[in-house]
Amino acid sequence: MTDRVVKRSIPSRETSDGAGVRIRRSIGQQPTIRLDPFLMLDEFGSEDAADYIAGFPSHPHRGFETVTYMIDGHMLHEDHMGNRGDLRNGGVQWMTAGRGIIHSEMPQQESGAMRGFQLWLNLPAAEKMTPARYRDIQPGDIPVVSFDGGRARLIAGVLTLAGEAHPGAVTGGTTEPLYADVQLDPGGAVTLPVPSRLDAMVYLYEGTASLGDSALERQAASILDDGNQVSVRAGQEGARLLLLAGRPINEPVVQYGPFVMNTRDEIEQTLRDYRDGVLAAEQPQAS
Repeated sequence: MTDRVVKRSIPSRETSDGAGVRIRRSIGQQPTIRLDPFLMLDEFGSEDAADYIAGFPSHPHRGFETVTYMIDGHMLHEDHMGNRGDLRNGGVQWMTAGRGIIHSEMPQQESGAMRGFQLWLNLPAAEKMTPARYRDIQPGDIPVVSFDGGRARLIAGVLTLAGEAHPGAVTGGTTEPLYADVQLDPGGAVTLPVPSRLDAMVYLYEGTASLGDSALERQAASILDDGNQVSVRAGQEGARLLLLAGRPINEPVVQYGPFVMNTRDEIEQTLRDYRDGVLAAEQPQAS
């Protein structure tokens, strides 16, 4: 077994999106700063309603998936065909934009903490024009895998510990995404297998932790080198971090705002489809 080490650290940068929601963006802050198949990772978190109350009014997507993980707060999703989904503490919405969807994500609170992450996961060319669909995953439906020194909420993928395979709330898919929220007790440590065929990163968002001899930078996407396991140890205040991995697609990426395709011509067609009302003409499917 070979431990993965930090190859590159991408500090998140403060920015705003939607109607002025304050976020921190690591991968995706520039078109060249990505980790195939991941396009973007945003962290949002504030107790000041002014930072989030404007939300994300109606906007389109095509060609990829969004995974919204709500740690604290309440957000309402609505799309152009009348589907609604509540996202509350600990819940996840996994939306496949596919050929097109127009949706909004609006806070349902006027005070208190709102905290979480949104990940953009690319789709291969053969799947970019699939019908749109989404899954609302309730907190109780996300498996918790406990180990000596901590625990992991397994949003996607499969973790094998002590010879036992633990499937997450979402499994399979061309990119084989692995998405775990790992919480370590003070001084706790764990070694998690990550298949060598997957590209991987970790994002430390609470406490302190290290991979091998390297301290992890907080609020940064730490891109990992080749290997087949991730060994992490928390500092004396404990730690909480995201472990993300996926099979690279190895296809060209052409992005224009909320549209992600493979060629410029496909982007031009997407813009025409959006203008002509064709982009979201089909019924998104909830599951």
